[in-house]
Amino acid sequence: MVESIALHTKLKPGTEEEYADAHAHIPTELVAALKDAGVRNWRIWRSGLDLFHVVDVQDYQAMRHALADHPANVPWQARMAELLEVQDDYSGEDAGIQKVWELP
Repeated sequence: MVESIALHTKLKPGTEEEYADAHAHIPTELVAALKDAGVRNWRIWRSGLDLFHVVDVQDYQAMRHALADHPANVPWQARMAELLEVQDDYSGEDAGIQKVWELP
């Protein structure tokens, strides 16, 4: 079963263009690592400095653990740490944003 996980992150002021550029050029190795870790889709919306992600993944916790030290993900996370207000520690213990309601 695929899970849909919502996440919220926030950009540092002035990094909007660099963030968009980084995501226009996602390394193919990272895409492969995400897919290998069970990610089916990952979408990101931006409103000002706020980023809203929806991740469709087989097992979110397993994906986070699989990518924590992955050689394609480590440099990507270092780059994102320069752009985001709070660096992702990739502990894998989070569960995303709590879902409140869904259309029946």
